Amino acid sequence: MSFTSGADQYDRFMGRYSVPLAAVFASFAQLGDDDRVLDVGCGPGALASELVARLGSASVCAVDPSEAFVAAARDRLPGVRVEHAAAESLPFENRSFDAALTQLVVHFMADPVAGLSEMRRVTKPRGVVAACVWDHGGGHGPLSVFWEAARVLDGEVDDESSRAGTRRGHLAELFQAAGLCEIEEEALAVEVEHPSFEEWWAPFMLCVGPAGAHVARLDAGQRDRLRDLCRERLPVGSFVISAQAWAARGLA
Repeated sequence: MSFTSGADQYDRFMGRYSVPLAAVFASFAQLGDDDRVLDVGCGPGALASELVARLGSASVCAVDPSEAFVAAARDRLPGVRVEHAAAESLPFENRSFDAALTQLVVHFMADPVAGLSEMRRVTKPRGVVAACVWDHGGGHGPLSVFWEAARVLDGEVDDESSRAGTRRGHLAELFQAAGLCEIEEEALAVEVEHPSFEEWWAPFMLCVGPAGAHVARLDAGQRDRLRDLCRERLPVGSFVISAQAWAARGLA
């Protein structure tokens, strides 16, 4: 899946969760100080920015299938090579990197095993391949309140819970199928404070990702009902969203 929204819209919607997750995920990957790292499906650059802060721009490359995100990442991350490409067809030679990471992308890959296999191909032997995906399957992702409310109105809605890597153990299964070894899986947690319901809700109107696409398909009455159902499930005033992502790490 390639996102058609702009970088600023993505930042407002998912960046508020993906930026803090990037720091936790980068630590989970256990990168070396001198590693050359590839960020697969970099979006506007949440994980790549964290990698640059740790390793320097010369040590980071990135790819994304969205031309808008590639342009944003190039603008935000001078010195980082950012290419327009999908995970399933990476434009790099075999064994080009010490590590290949992908954050919040496996569940959008057209073929997750092929994408992870490509990451293994471009990683040096015994180099790290790591991925993380929100725990949509377990109901602990940052959008769980939204999808719970959406299911009240439509029990058949695609709430992302059946997508690749969104449940315990599935990333590890995909890693094994892609030929990775010494696989470890772990739950990563982040907390994000929202000053009000309105601040939390507004980005759902930006048509970003499956949740935004779902809202865009509703008529005005349905949107109002969905909004009311979400409001009923969240505290009055400021509140904290606690979210969990499944992460897997393996060796090429």
